[in-house]
Amino acid sequence: MLGERIRSARIMRGLSQRELARRVGVSAMAISKYERNLDIPGSEVLLKLAKALGVRIEFFLRSERIRGIVPAYRKRKALPRKLQASIVEQVREWLERYVALENLFFEDSPQFQLPEGWPRSIRNLEEVEEAAIELRQAWNLGIDPIENLAELLEDHGIKIGVMDVQHEAFDALAFRYDGNPVIVVRRHTPGDRERFNLAHELAHLVLAVEEDLDIERVANRFAGAFLAPEPVVYQELGNHRKFLHPIELYLLKHKYGLSMQAWVYRAKDLGIISRSTASRIFQHFRKQGWHRAEPGAPYPFEEPQRMERLVLRALAEGLISKGRAEELLGKSLEPLIPQVETPYGDAAPRVRV
Repeated sequence: MLGERIRSARIMRGLSQRELARRVGVSAMAISKYERNLDIPGSEVLLKLAKALGVRIEFFLRSERIRGIVPAYRKRKALPRKLQASIVEQVREWLERYVALENLFFEDSPQFQLPEGWPRSIRNLEEVEEAAIELRQAWNLGIDPIENLAELLEDHGIKIGVMDVQHEAFDALAFRYDGNPVIVVRRHTPGDRERFNLAHELAHLVLAVEEDLDIERVANRFAGAFLAPEPVVYQELGNHRKFLHPIELYLLKHKYGLSMQAWVYRAKDLGIISRSTASRIFQHFRKQGWHRAEPGAPYPFEEPQRMERLVLRALAEGLISKGRAEELLGKSLEPLIPQVETPYGDAAPRVRV
């Protein structure tokens, strides 16, 4: 309903009814009535609402409505309740567009399926290493570096969203919608942290952890093991080391998309370096400020592109208009692809986007 849409967009932008009323030029009581469907805004007010809330007018007219989002957050400290509500509404709005787009190609949409015998039972941390390799084998990944983890997970039916949340307390969240997992990450993070967060959330989907184990510790161990499997770590670092050079860690970070600090944890967990050596390395990191921002060029952020590809496919097949494409994508198509014509000669159809 229209009122629910107005309320959703207001919460998404973190505005109170009074703040929104001031931007639109109506009373707070009017906004309250709109949201409770006790009154319907006229076309002029609706346009002002769209502008004030930063949404397209089509947002208010959508029939799709995603309900029942109960996210599990990955965060470093408590998130303000107002921000949590805003994030949920942003995720809801994005997922509504994604689902509407997927419905155009329902038969071609990948469905998440665990390998036979999974979720994998985990009774100790050593079994986490085995599980990471077994999942890689089930997905035919071998032990080579994963080029793009976000795309890999989408290929296996996990929807990956990216939110422009500025608050550093938020890293990621996960939930299930219609039986399929959804993972949402924060855009303004280094790519190696994004990949670790994605692998961490993957652990929650594929592992069945015994109650006496710390599930977050298990998920962290799995994330490192999935991105840099045990045989690879021994291959790259050797069996025993007295120290790890920062430049060595930097190069490994950019080869495997796993942070320098995570590589130190991998070496410690696998007994390649001692706990005291790991502590000395971490002390050096803190002294240099590298525990907050690692040195050198950051690992590039992985932007999921499946949604863009579906939009362009629907547009190319004439299933949607350019305006509808931009609404589903949530942004203009112009920066994505300029106006072009196909270079196949006069016999080929001319395509303009």
